[in-house]
Amino acid sequence: MWDPLQLHLVNVNDLREPLLKRVGELLDQPNGKGWRKLAEIVGIGGRFKLSSLELQQCSLKVMEAEGSPSRTLLRFLGDRGCTAKELLDFLQAMGHTEAIYCLKPPGLKIFVQPESVAACAGQLVKLCCLASGHPAVQYQWFKSKKEVPHGTAPELLFHPLRVSDAGFYICRVNKETSFEFSHWAQVDVCEADLVCGAPPAVPDPKVHICIQPQPQRLQAGDPLVLQCGATGKPLPRYQWFKDGLPLKDGTKKLYEISRVRPEDEGTYRCRAFNERDWEMSEEARVLVARGGSRGAAVELTEEEVSGFTEPERGRLFATDKVALLMGNMSYERHSRLKAPMVDVYELTNLLRQLDFKVVALLDLTEAEMRSAVDQFLLLLDRGVYGLLYYAGHGYENDGNSFMVPVDAPNPYRSDDCLCVQSILRLMQEKETGLNVFLLDMCRKRNEYDDTVLIPEALRVTANIVFGYATCQGAEAFEIQHAGFSNGIFVRFLKERLLEDKKITVLLDGVAEDMGRCRLTRGKQALEIRSSLSERRTLADPVRPAACRSAESAARNLRWARAHELPESASLSFECGARLQLGFAAEFSNVLVVYTRIVHCPPDVVACEALVTDFPPDLQVDPKETNKGTPEETGSYLLSNELPQHCLYTRLSALQKLRERLTFSVCLHYRYRGMDEPVQETKTVDVGKPLIARLGIGGGSRSGNCPRTCALPHSPGHGFCRAVDEHRVLPPPPASPVSGMQPAYRQYSVCSSQQAPGSTLNTPIESTDDTGEELAGVLTHNSR
Repeated sequence: MWDPLQLHLVNVNDLREPLLKRVGELLDQPNGKGWRKLAEIVGIGGRFKLSSLELQQCSLKVMEAEGSPSRTLLRFLGDRGCTAKELLDFLQAMGHTEAIYCLKPPGLKIFVQPESVAACAGQLVKLCCLASGHPAVQYQWFKSKKEVPHGTAPELLFHPLRVSDAGFYICRVNKETSFEFSHWAQVDVCEADLVCGAPPAVPDPKVHICIQPQPQRLQAGDPLVLQCGATGKPLPRYQWFKDGLPLKDGTKKLYEISRVRPEDEGTYRCRAFNERDWEMSEEARVLVARGGSRGAAVELTEEEVSGFTEPERGRLFATDKVALLMGNMSYERHSRLKAPMVDVYELTNLLRQLDFKVVALLDLTEAEMRSAVDQFLLLLDRGVYGLLYYAGHGYENDGNSFMVPVDAPNPYRSDDCLCVQSILRLMQEKETGLNVFLLDMCRKRNEYDDTVLIPEALRVTANIVFGYATCQGAEAFEIQHAGFSNGIFVRFLKERLLEDKKITVLLDGVAEDMGRCRLTRGKQALEIRSSLSERRTLADPVRPAACRSAESAARNLRWARAHELPESASLSFECGARLQLGFAAEFSNVLVVYTRIVHCPPDVVACEALVTDFPPDLQVDPKETNKGTPEETGSYLLSNELPQHCLYTRLSALQKLRERLTFSVCLHYRYRGMDEPVQETKTVDVGKPLIARLGIGGGSRSGNCPRTCALPHSPGHGFCRAVDEHRVLPPPPASPVSGMQPAYRQYSVCSSQQAPGSTLNTPIESTDDTGEELAGVLTHNSR
């Protein structure tokens, strides 16, 4: 079936057979408009000219019972690349009305075309397309080149309109074998959070500015971004003015200057207009500090200061959003954890819904953690939101937090770990818009580490948020539920992470929810430290910087390529069997390979395909490959997303892969009636998949995480001893509540320390009497 939006490019041979048969019957009739006339016309240009031998082959078809000279001619034309549109032109040149009507019958005409519209999110919007012959015609709406689900009515309804609905739409109208396409219509959506006041339920066709440009005070060299958004029908256009004069390059919703200069200071307005109406925006005063350093005082008049009594009513945005999630479970010399796998997986899915570029990694050595952080830092730039989540063993000494890699010695010290405050200092050098650290580990003091660290001052920035799973000097816990484990922190965080609230307010809500958990009361409480002074949320929209460098774009492309899966493949063997080979990513460094035999010849029996001979870097245990279910490989989280009736192999620690990923597919089978087994082998090369392309396995200890740390009062995480007790506590009811609403927070909200003597060694079953409980047991696993 051809692409319905490019039918004029469809080859003649790809048209429906009944349609070709009918055209052939008409051209086979003995008159002056038959197939010979068509052959004469198509030969004029030379491109489709048939040879005398081919014309003779067409003539001889009359000798066959079901032969058709015209059908043969059409096949020759299709072989030469003739399209349906070109065939229609040839038939029009012949004046063959009946054949033309077969391809494009008369009477099918669109008399109501969809019209472009701009509206606010949440409003009711509809696009309309009506054609002659309604209701006997069929409709199908498309967004770009994809069919709109259930878009088979003359009206395409958006109720309510969402930001994701923005785009270009077209309607195809069908009647029997004929078709017509409407004009393209654009739907532009103004985000509801940026709109001043509540918009009406139905958009007004008049031009109305709903997003006003905001006054700004900048330093020379800062980027300037002014935004204006308008609703109306037809779609509004824009013209920006500075001090009353139109700006030549100011014809879009956003007016941007990559680096402002003092002469860019002035009063800006925007005119939104269409063929029927227009409206001017409010004035936005832009001040640019002249000369001096960023630390120098700027003298403003009283009138200038009054313009900033309400700083930035509009929605804040990020130039990009990047998240690094690391979960360490399989420690070589310390107690193993269970929850990081599920925690990292669930947070990955949630952060991707918030438009974060997420890299999720499991079980990293010290060198690999340092390399992963280096790659994370490469993606940061001015205005980017950076988020780092870590789950695993950790400790906190003198206000400095340390993340423990899986290859850490016993006991470990600061030289063996990564200092969180050092990472923060490097993030600040990138002039990021928001720095968020979510540290899900213990924060007890490491008595084995007597290193005296020289503090290095952090920059004074009002964009830092630390969310600690537990208080200073306390431990963090995991909860067992239905065979899976969640950290207590993530158990409550995932319920609120998608909330469009200031990040500190969101974490306040998580803290309140945890405070109502009887399971951890007196043992674990969320602690928040923040210098955030603006209403920045994880849900803020992404607006790429206009001045993004080529190097930055190349790094982003490299990062995106590092998350591309190998393409699925179909392998054919000499015996006639065919095998489907597929891939799925569980984490950025965990790949699941699955195989299924899709065809087995009748004379082949006992056919089985196994993948083997993986690179030694991956240390794949052959006994753990080619399992009948994903769960048998340890891949519990993808079991519902993978195809069934396959053999599955889980490849972890892809960051260790130094060369290309090559492996063998061995097909074992017997021919019917023979006892001797036969084996065929094919080698598969999928290059470097996922995170292996970044080469983080080759990281060194001297990466971007030096021993020298930041201020000793900066937040961190606690120490977990090498040998830990296993603690079991009763499950509590989970009762999320609304978060608190402070302007900003610079101090801990932690109000409880670990209760002494709380070492329950007997599990307590949850019952229905406790309401909506966490049906599992809480365990302390050396976080």
